[in-house]
Amino acid sequence: MMTPEDIEALFTRADGSYVFARWGRPIAPIVFGVEDRTLSTVKGAFEAVMALSGHKMAETDPELGSNTMVFFLRDWDELAAVPDLDRLVEGLAPLLERLKSIEANQYRVFRFDEAGAIKACFIFIRMDDELSQLPAETLALSQVVQSVLLWSDLAFTKRSALGQLDDGRVVLRPEIAGLIRAAFDPVMPSFADDPSHALRLHARLSTQAPSQ
Repeated sequence: MMTPEDIEALFTRADGSYVFARWGRPIAPIVFGVEDRTLSTVKGAFEAVMALSGHKMAETDPELGSNTMVFFLRDWDELAAVPDLDRLVEGLAPLLERLKSIEANQYRVFRFDEAGAIKACFIFIRMDDELSQLPAETLALSQVVQSVLLWSDLAFTKRSALGQLDDGRVVLRPEIAGLIRAAFDPVMPSFADDPSHALRLHARLSTQAPSQ
């Protein structure tokens, strides 16, 4: 099991601040730029993670229509041509210039409600040579896991949230799966900025059945 320090590190940002947020409303995803087969894979990943977390999915969000937009693209400039995206993502133009300058292949933008809970997420995936080598299932699961909570910007830089079974299948690491379940426990807050929150997450992990 992860220690409280391990959990705290997953939500401690590069500037040293502790920030945690989970979704405060059902997730209503929409996916752009993929074939139907990949679309089914991405939606399947959302369904699997929602089933794990106990959180809900919805066909539409009453305020935003879709509150989780996943864009697959080959070049960052493609996003500049998406109608009204600059109204949904503040500072889109300078963001795209920065992503191009560092040759990034993925980026996530979160929006939050008045209580600090996640209310929208925009997931941008540029299919460079590295990401194109990944199976669709692996890429989809990785992106969904990274958007279901507000993780630290350093959370998975040294070790992926995913692991590989003996038969070659890629799955969510058990400790990360347990942490997501704990984070969505109804008794836990939707937002926290005090490191003591990691102790509460650890306590919820301790109460989970070994078989989970």
